[in-house]
Amino acid sequence: MFSKILIANRGEIACRVIKTARKMGIKTVAVYSDADADALHVLMADEKVHIGPPPAAESYLIADRIVEAAKQTGAEAIHPGYGFLSENADFCNRLKEEGIAFIGPGVKAIGAMGDKIESKKLAAEAGVSTVPGYMGVIKDADEAVKIAGEIGYPVMIKASAGGGGKGMRVAYNDEEAHDGFISATNEAKSSFADDRVFVEKFIEEPRHIEIQVLGDSHGNVIYLGERECSIQRRHQKVIEEAPSPFLDAKTRKAMGEQAVALSKAVDYQSAGTVEFIVDKDRNFYFLEMNTRLQVEHPVTEMITGIDLVEQMIRVAAGEKLAMSQKDVKLNGWAMESRIYAEDPLRGFLPSIGRVSYYIPPEETDFVRVDTGIYEGSEISMYYDPMIAKLVTYGANRDEAIQHMRKALDDYYIRGVGHNIAFLSDVMNAKRFQEGRLTTNYIAEEYPDGFTGGTLTDETRLTMVGVAMVIHALEFDRSRSISGRIVENSPAFEARWIVAVGKRDHVATFFATEDGCLVNVDGESLVVVSDWLPGRKVFVGNVSGREISVEVDYLDDGYRLTHDGASEHVRIYTEREAELAVLMPEKLPPDTSRLLLCPMPGLVVSVNVEKGDEVKAGQILAVVEAMKMENNLRAERDGVVLNVPAKAGDSLAVDDVIIEFE
Repeated sequence: MFSKILIANRGEIACRVIKTARKMGIKTVAVYSDADADALHVLMADEKVHIGPPPAAESYLIADRIVEAAKQTGAEAIHPGYGFLSENADFCNRLKEEGIAFIGPGVKAIGAMGDKIESKKLAAEAGVSTVPGYMGVIKDADEAVKIAGEIGYPVMIKASAGGGGKGMRVAYNDEEAHDGFISATNEAKSSFADDRVFVEKFIEEPRHIEIQVLGDSHGNVIYLGERECSIQRRHQKVIEEAPSPFLDAKTRKAMGEQAVALSKAVDYQSAGTVEFIVDKDRNFYFLEMNTRLQVEHPVTEMITGIDLVEQMIRVAAGEKLAMSQKDVKLNGWAMESRIYAEDPLRGFLPSIGRVSYYIPPEETDFVRVDTGIYEGSEISMYYDPMIAKLVTYGANRDEAIQHMRKALDDYYIRGVGHNIAFLSDVMNAKRFQEGRLTTNYIAEEYPDGFTGGTLTDETRLTMVGVAMVIHALEFDRSRSISGRIVENSPAFEARWIVAVGKRDHVATFFATEDGCLVNVDGESLVVVSDWLPGRKVFVGNVSGREISVEVDYLDDGYRLTHDGASEHVRIYTEREAELAVLMPEKLPPDTSRLLLCPMPGLVVSVNVEKGDEVKAGQILAVVEAMKMENNLRAERDGVVLNVPAKAGDSLAVDDVIIEFE
């Protein structure tokens, strides 16, 4: 077994590998760029080596620096994580020449399956059903349009060396195929240094279901069940679960056996994933094979009890798999939500900056948090915006969902935007809870984008009850240094007006021996909690239901967040409520004549000049953020008055790109 390994990655996956290596008694080496000098994976590792400037192309993607770091520290093996060099056959071959073990599959498998075009050809030869498409390399946008028309819309334009949703576009017409080819090519070149793309038929109403495989160097390959990964946005997975609520035992076995057959065809050794598109009739088609550890691997670990990182290390050290196919048992249900630094209310645009508060839920047998940050960490513009992976487990799917809803409520992050409210809203949706999923789920359920979590009557009552308890504690704190409620205080017998958003509620509060009795519009709630002023999360029980509510103090009340809904809550006396309605409403400034940068990023191009006439839907500028290109289009016809921004500029949120007459 290895005594020391180097992790050629960063963030949560580097931390994840370090945890298993530590459990196995293996020392670890972290590599880091300038942007990651104080990162969690650097603090966790036994040794660290600096490898360059922040851009990945100047640090994490430079094989020479990774190899030199391994030699310098005496690391016998390298775990690549996912992304970066994890599926780079040249890097794998280089390590072989240097006598450094690669904790992953061999060069043959990476070369054959890491290239999506070649992998589809090989899968077809192996008898695996594949999606119809054009597997050749496409030279330009015009040829892409021609091929797309021959295949028939809609089509998927995809980078051959792509992954993580980058270099992928769906096109429904010639214009989208033309623009999609250009964007996919640019993203592929900047992210993977390989601008080849291909086109295939896009299957509508599909499910994305993948099979986890595990092989060794002695010819053994097994599959560890499936993962349902249909909840996606821009082809990037958002929520995953295992097993799938859609597959039956017969389909699971057929998919698993095909995945194993394909793996054996390329002498696969390590953990890997064979991805399939599954239609409504459970027909499945090979999509691609990821020759690495997947982001969503924890859900498989939760239901099988198998540590995939440990198995990868043992296989790389030459050991045989300790289990056979008959030993693999699927127990219970696991679900993973990806916590991203992004703003769902602004079209999920990336959010960067310092994490001023970071309070994750407590880890238990039912809750797992894989993260690479801590309070005070910086979310950089140079890398993927993932903050953490929140994983929950239950005896069945309903239990896993309930644990996830509670854990999301317990998660408190400030300083950067995040998608927790959106994830909670998905978890609360009847369609999701019934398991009626497709890769179009988000587009269908949020056709106009995410505008905030749904405020149900139950959530509204909970917020009023919690707000009254908070207010009572704060009110009494101003009268008593102890911070405890004075049970016989007459102030708590008064009627209060609690405004949740734009709706008012009449409430009274009484302290009891067991907790607090809050009457809201004639309905009684019993609120029990040991919450004290200053805590960021109110954890307690409302009329028998366990709840967690995030609490933010505002100048005129509180912002309470619960079950995906976030509301401004104000508490008035009856006289104050009468006066509040007379206050004028402050309107936001008019920015209708400006094109503002929607996220921090780099201006790739500005496609108009002063005096140009533009039409609604026309691409005005392209901004790159978090390795993704974003086309900014005109919302209506107009004439350009001024263009303050130019290609190459680094802009902050709401910086002006174009002014209109």
